[in-house]
Amino acid sequence: MAGKLNFSLVSPEREVFSGLVDQVDAPGVEGDFGVLPDHAPFMTALREGLVSVYSGGAVTRYDVKGGFADVNGEGLTILAEEATEVAAA
Repeated sequence: MAGKLNFSLVSPEREVFSGLVDQVDAPGVEGDFGVLPDHAPFMTALREGLVSVYSGGAVTRYDVKGGFADVNGEGLTILAEEATEVAAA
């Protein structure tokens, strides 16, 4: 079984999501990026857009209004200025 990515999405009001996932795609200021388990460390600012969280064949999307993403040995943490879950269509 492939490894999982430890992902946390935090807004000023609360922790929006925390758990083990397969992949996260996010809107970086220099372009969209994807993070898989064991990704190389980096940090970037986020622009307004959708964060897509892939886990077990399901996709959950969150609308974020800026912030920062930090990928390190522990996983991915997104500190968003605002973050709300997008209802499935």
